[in-house]
Amino acid sequence: MDTFRNAGVEDAEAVAGLHADSWRRHYRGAYSDAYLDGDILSDRVRVWSSRLATPTGTVTVLAEDDAGLAGFMHLALHDDDRWGSLVDNLHVRLDRQRTGVGAALLRRAATAVVELAQTSAMYLWVQEQNRNAQRFYAAMGGTCVEKSPIAAPGGVPGRLVGAPVKLRIAWPDVADSGFSGF
Repeated sequence: MDTFRNAGVEDAEAVAGLHADSWRRHYRGAYSDAYLDGDILSDRVRVWSSRLATPTGTVTVLAEDDAGLAGFMHLALHDDDRWGSLVDNLHVRLDRQRTGVGAALLRRAATAVVELAQTSAMYLWVQEQNRNAQRFYAAMGGTCVEKSPIAAPGGVPGRLVGAPVKLRIAWPDVADSGFSGF
């Protein structure tokens, strides 16, 4: 059985590990192999240590099971005047994908938006090559509203392969988008 809780700074290494693993699995072809096979774990630990130490305006929820961290979601409240709050990260451990963990985390993001944000709009970015994630977000009521170039990780152009594209998936009103639990 999964348990859900808000993340603390002590969770930075576990979150970073899952984040790095997810990037290595899903971002090949958009990010360079040299970058993905390098020390992205240390980079992610720095990022998550900082984010979780100063969580103002954000919500990070962990899903845990008997094997540890099953997934996590990071939400930036009030990120965009038009599109609302940003689901900046939603990652699920490979063996727990398609088990409802991602849907439960996305519902928790929607609940946080309704309870804490200025508007009930929510959005996220997904890489165009990540078709499975696109299908998942569509099944959760999200709509693709925009395409945009992916920025190079850390601002280093050599970390990209070609000119990959990301898609903005939006929920204009999560309270009215088929999310349950409101």
